[in-house]
Amino acid sequence: MKTFILAGGFGTRLSEETLLRPKPMVEIGGHPLLWHIMNIYAHHGFEEFAVALGYKGEMIKEYFLHFHDLQSDLTIDLESGTTKFHEGERARWKVHLVDTGHDTQTGGRVKRLGRWVGSDREFMLTYGDGVADVDIRALLEFHHRHGKLATVTAVRPPARFGSLKMDGDEVTSFAEKAQTGEGWINGGFFVLDRRVLDHISGDETPFEGEPLVRLANEGQLMAYRHSGFWQPMDTLREKNYLEELWNKGKAPWKVWP
Repeated sequence: MKTFILAGGFGTRLSEETLLRPKPMVEIGGHPLLWHIMNIYAHHGFEEFAVALGYKGEMIKEYFLHFHDLQSDLTIDLESGTTKFHEGERARWKVHLVDTGHDTQTGGRVKRLGRWVGSDREFMLTYGDGVADVDIRALLEFHHRHGKLATVTAVRPPARFGSLKMDGDEVTSFAEKAQTGEGWINGGFFVLDRRVLDHISGDETPFEGEPLVRLANEGQLMAYRHSGFWQPMDTLREKNYLEELWNKGKAPWKVWP
């Protein structure tokens, strides 16, 4: 079963980083966020990926072309000009890097990845800019139990700002909340029947628009409620927050050894 990852957007709200590279290649702890996302899936046994490329997609291709070389020890003989690669840790992933267009919307990118579903009845899909400690196996079991076409992981949105309580102009308490207490939002980490591809018109279709609205109206969209950690990386503040968690050894999404 394959996992599709949307990695082609412009990442305009993180322009401090994305002027030079696509958002999934922004590093947390010295590794691209895309690497973190793939490790989450691989930990649960899902090791084949199709990555939808767009903006600066050549950087993602370059990264995977040299993936093992960059993680291996090297011996370079400057006199002869020869290089010897010593075996390092090897991931067992199979990664399909697919150019899905520079300006294609999210739904269009999913549609273009459709041929990579192959003979499978279903596939997974997530965004290339968010991490979570989602139990992927439990998510898949939930999807199989309800028998509908689509499952979205529903999450509580993290609070972007501190909460103030005030008496007139005086701040009486301040709390930096980790998560809002109300509402559920689309957290990515989808499981989709291949027939969902028929709900996508073309390149101009946002997946979060007509396809998901139509699936919901048809009673074919179910929500897997995830109350654990989930964090997007839309802003520099959020990037720094993820970096801080990683550096302190307190990254909840690091479910792999």
